[in-house]
Amino acid sequence: MAKRASEPSPESVARAQRRQIAAEEGAKAMADTDQRAAAIRQNMARLRALRLAKEAEDAMAGNAAASAPSPKRPKKTLR
Repeated sequence: MAKRASEPSPESVARAQRRQIAAEEGAKAMADTDQRAAAIRQNMARLRALRLAKEAEDAMAGNAAASAPSPKRPKKTLR
């Protein structure tokens, strides 16, 4: 049987460092993705609130305009 070295080989040290770096970069990427997703959800909520406010305003204006008769358009004639 082969003896195990008391110190790890340079290849295994390099492999472990690459794994550590990949794990750190992965964690940073996930945090960045989560932060962007939260910003998108916040913006969507803001836009939804604006849209609902505009729809409510239009509905109130629509009720007032619905009571007034709409002007009739002249009919088109064919040539």
